Amino acid sequence: MIPILWDLEVGDTLPEIQLPPVTRIDLIKYAGASGDYNPIHTIDDEAKKAGLPGVIAHGMWTMGNLAKLFTPYLEKGFIQDYQVRFMGMVFLDDRITLKATVKANEESKVTFSVKAVNEADQEILAGHIVYQVF
Repeated sequence: MIPILWDLEVGDTLPEIQLPPVTRIDLIKYAGASGDYNPIHTIDDEAKKAGLPGVIAHGMWTMGNLAKLFTPYLEKGFIQDYQVRFMGMVFLDDRITLKATVKANEESKVTFSVKAVNEADQEILAGHIVYQVF
């Protein structure tokens, strides 16, 4: 059951989302959609030339996926503010888990602490979202 946002209290969490393993095709599709064709995101040799162990996901790919936590609530409001800090890299085959915890619930605004972690529970990105409820 999906929790009702305006009933949540500080410390409550939204249901976590685990993304399927990251694939090269995910990153190729994102490159096309975003216009970010930097080859470190799609070509192993180019990533290695840049000093990386292999292809890495676009930071904005991870950030965009994090917003999926709020998809069930789109008919009840919108993301008013969204800020994150990129803290780690996402590699092919990584399994990313998306998390959100209520920091504040004031009138029609719910503020969440959000993060994406890899399978080793290392934070890939962290930040906050303010969700404006209609």
